[in-house]
Amino acid sequence: MRLETHCHTKYSKDSMLSFTLLYIKCKWRKIDAIAITEHNNMQGGLAFKEYCQKKKTPLQVIVGEEVMTESGEIIGLFLQEEIPAGLSCKETIARIRQQNGVVYVPHPYDKKREKTVLKEACIKEYASQIDCIECYNGRNISDEYGIRQNEIADRYHICKVIGSDAHTILEVGRNYMEVEQVPVDREMFLKVIQSATFHKKKCIKLSHKITKFVKLGKLIKKGNFHEVYRIIKKRLGSSM
Repeated sequence: MRLETHCHTKYSKDSMLSFTLLYIKCKWRKIDAIAITEHNNMQGGLAFKEYCQKKKTPLQVIVGEEVMTESGEIIGLFLQEEIPAGLSCKETIARIRQQNGVVYVPHPYDKKREKTVLKEACIKEYASQIDCIECYNGRNISDEYGIRQNEIADRYHICKVIGSDAHTILEVGRNYMEVEQVPVDREMFLKVIQSATFHKKKCIKLSHKITKFVKLGKLIKKGNFHEVYRIIKKRLGSSM
């Protein structure tokens, strides 16, 4: 059984991935279960789950959310209620656990995404409450990041997983875990990842460029030109 975690769709600010394309790619790549983890919302996971139920497909959709906390991002899986952004690491973890959800740390080390990486101090303090941590992320542009992610997982004795972090159709089905059963709840998820086999492929660097343009396009559509200006100014400044 193929389990793919940490995926984004058109409900995230930096993705335009449609449900139709995602569904077709999952079938083609023989993905049995997929965790939809939109940025700061559950809408994508809930909507894609409903989409798949109407298709009467065996594809299992895990509803999740990638929450931006005061200290970086934390993913919650098997959620019933949305968790607001901007809470403390402690409060976010508590809200995930109150729902009997999985507390999942994405990309614990990534120089290119420093603002979203959960601070190691938080990982250390709440290690006993963290269920799993990515030892590899499909958007890592350097092997160094994966090495450091493994070191962090080992340092705090946290179960390892790999995350697709797919934002585009190009990335779906490339990074997944082979598991014995399709997880339908927290308990089964924690059981199957203990013996999962990891299937990893290197980052498609083009995907990062695509998401940057998508994010700008969505901001322009919303009329948020001040933010567009800020991003462009920042990019131009960093390239000089």
